[in-house]
Amino acid sequence: MDTTHIVELRQYTLHPGARDTLVELFEREFVTGQEAAGIRVGGRFTDLDDPDRFVWMRAFPDMAARTRALHAFYDGPVWRAHREEANATMVDSDDVLLLRGPGYRVPDDAGLVVATVCHPADPAGFAPPASARAVHRTEHAANGFPALPVRTGEDVVVWFAAFTEAGEGPEEPVPPSGSERRLLRPPQRLRLAPVRVPGPQRRTSPRS
Repeated sequence: MDTTHIVELRQYTLHPGARDTLVELFEREFVTGQEAAGIRVGGRFTDLDDPDRFVWMRAFPDMAARTRALHAFYDGPVWRAHREEANATMVDSDDVLLLRGPGYRVPDDAGLVVATVCHPADPAGFAPPASARAVHRTEHAANGFPALPVRTGEDVVVWFAAFTEAGEGPEEPVPPSGSERRLLRPPQRLRLAPVRVPGPQRRTSPRS
């Protein structure tokens, strides 16, 4: 049985000082709003190396379900009511990797999540390290919702690691042994702090 999903890894560049505003709005309105439209919202993160970067993930059963769910959300009342406030925080929201993989659930005790993004010369033959978790690869199917662009013309392999403290983790990205000569560029490492919202701030989802 196929247990993979269509996964978006979304990196937003925000106006200086606007990240807290977007995070609060996102947690209050956009998590349950997207879930009600059939979108599985994954981890939301602040980038520890860029105070104006917000990173998040969402998943869909397949590409057709993605198209239906995105239309339902972005043509629906939640986005219409709050899109101007959300868009006002953003400089760029088009840095999006469209992936296929198992999805990634952030452990409850994680203080740091490291996402490693590699561009292998031979994507099909590239094997991530044995310690890699939640390995995802580029999904090349056509974007069925062109109003939201995704990155094209590249093959990536992405995996995740979680640590209990933000100061833990490797100092440098760790590709598989001897793989540097098989990468088209140095690996990118995103050091991410999971968003933790104290107390009940989300609206109640209409779905049980």
